Amino acid sequence: MTNNSTGATTAPWTGMVPVDDTALAVTDTGGAGITVLYLNGQFATQGYWRRVIADLGPDLRHLTYDERARGRKSKRSADYSFEAAVRDVDVVLAARGVERALVVGWSYGAFVAAHWASRNPSRALGAVLVDGAQPYDWLDDAMEIRIRKMFRRMGWFLPLLRPTGLVPRMSADQQADSNIELGKLGRANELGPVLDSITVPTRYVLASGSSLGSRGDEQEQIRTSIDGVVARNPNIKLSAKVASNHGAILRKDAHAIAEAARDALQQ
Repeated sequence: MTNNSTGATTAPWTGMVPVDDTALAVTDTGGAGITVLYLNGQFATQGYWRRVIADLGPDLRHLTYDERARGRKSKRSADYSFEAAVRDVDVVLAARGVERALVVGWSYGAFVAAHWASRNPSRALGAVLVDGAQPYDWLDDAMEIRIRKMFRRMGWFLPLLRPTGLVPRMSADQQADSNIELGKLGRANELGPVLDSITVPTRYVLASGSSLGSRGDEQEQIRTSIDGVVARNPNIKLSAKVASNHGAILRKDAHAIAEAARDALQQ
């Protein structure tokens, strides 16, 4: 399978893709193979995917980008909403002339991947959801307060790291708003129907242990929701549950993620 009907090879490309009031830093490895589009964690960058890309190899075309105000080059925006993140998928694909792709998302990016695959069954070749997009009601008033306190505590040193691209060029309140919005979108009655409607091969890769801001076994409780998702939708399977935690999974278990991608493409 190729990226287009002619099977033409696309040259490697790195540059900026304009969207709305901003521009996104995009990297396209080029090639004539199937396109894999990688969707980052909430405040992560495209560099996190390098081990997964290396494992999958050059026979595939790999497309990565930094979301709004993330990384060193993507510009600030007035809109950091989840819907903007989903729209940006279409903009990036259109800019690179890609009609169909396998979407691979980690954490926040898994939510984006699930929504995009659900809304675009004719364009999604499949989806890999890496320790994210788990329908669970973890957000309440107390958790909202906890999230805002956490980001405000980090607010004093985050500006010092912004020139490195390691943290987003967003205020503490903007980051908290984004995290809280994700909690609302992740509720069972919100995310459950999205996952139930997916008709393309979809594979979960789950981490173990905690994540940034979680306590005790909170994250493991959230992961238990996948059992119901898999039971309801035969298109969705659990590919692997690995030993690494949420933050280390792309680095330590890249092979498991690559294997999930291969499995989705073979269906």
